[in-house]
Formats: sequence, structure tokens, C-alpha cells
Amino acid sequence: MGRGKIEIKRIENPNNRHVTYSKRRSGIIKKAKEITVLCDAEVSLVIFGTNGKMHEYCSPSTTLIDIMDKYHSKSGKRLWDAKHENLSNEIDRIKKENDNMQVELRHLKGEDITSLGPKELILLEEALDNGLSSIRGKQMEYLDIATKNTEMLEEENKHLTLVLHQQEMAMEVNRDMNDEYQQRVREYNSQMPFAFRVQPIQPNLQERM
Repeated sequence: MGRGKIEIKRIENPNNRHVTYSKRRSGIIKKAKEITVLCDAEVSLVIFGTNGKMHEYCSPSTTLIDIMDKYHSKSGKRLWDAKHENLSNEIDRIKKENDNMQVELRHLKGEDITSLGPKELILLEEALDNGLSSIRGKQMEYLDIATKNTEMLEEENKHLTLVLHQQEMAMEVNRDMNDEYQQRVREYNSQMPFAFRVQPIQPNLQERM
């Protein structure tokens, strides 16, 4: 008795749905491999499960990009819109410019110049001379700034030295004046007993002394 026909509709039970997906996915990939070997066909297969996980197969003799290009040319359908196409062209242009800049950089370093002709070598020499002149100009600019800073520091140092000298002189004058004052006070105190003698006012004051 043959197997009953299965109705093709969404499997509601999550576990049954997952088991069926795994079995049928493996079966489809197996059939893709078989048709590739048996018929020498170019096959590309991409499957996304409900969890977002991707499974793919591509014939060993080709790549997914090559198959997509063939599909584009045979079907006439646009796989990419104008925005993506322009973006792809821009990426290619940037890559090309980057490659050219890498070549120019090697030339500026003196590498891979055997293939350059006389005109190209002259242009390269002029570019190096211009770059060297710019570097020297920048160095002179920094040197002028450093010289001005040095002169400013020297002037400031002279000013601070003068201020310090003036303060030292003022302190020395104050110290001399203080010493002189102290000397006068000592002299004054030493003369007081002789300059001021006590004179008796009462007759018996002399006798008491």
C-alpha cells in the first residue's frame, strides 16, 4: 500500500516544522550536488531558515557571483538597483585610486622606478623638489618661532633679574638703616645716665641717697 499524499501547507507544530526543515534542506542540497556531478550543471543554492541561519551550496566549478552575473545577462532582470550599482562603481573607483596612490608612493620612495620613462622621472623629480621646498619652508617657520620664543624668554629673564636685584638692594638699604637705628638707640641709652642726673629738691633727699 503506497504512502498517503501529504498536504502541502505550513506545519503548525514548531518541533515538527524544524525536523521537516532539516530533512528537506539536506535532501535539496543532496539533489543539487547530484545534478552537479551527473549533468555537469552549475548550481547555486541558498536557504534561510526561520531563525535566520543560512545554508548554501555552489558547484565547485563556479561561484555564486558568476552564477548571478549569468542570471542577470540571460534573464535581463536587474538584480541591483541604480543606487547599488552606483555604489559599486564608486567602490571600484576608490580602489583604483588607492592602487594608483600606492604606486605613486612607491615611486616617491624611489621604488619600482625602472619602468618609468624620462618624462615621468622629470615629473617625479619636480614633485620631490616641491615637497622638499615645502618641508624646508615649514622648518624655517618653526625655527623663527623658536628663535622668537628664545628672545622673549631672555628678555623676561633679564627683567626678572633686574627686579630681583632691586629687591635685594632695597632689603640691604633697610638692613643698613635698621642697623644704624639700633646703633643710635644703643648710643642714646648709654648716654642717658650722664645726661640726666637726679637733682635733690628736698634737703633730706641727698641724705637718703
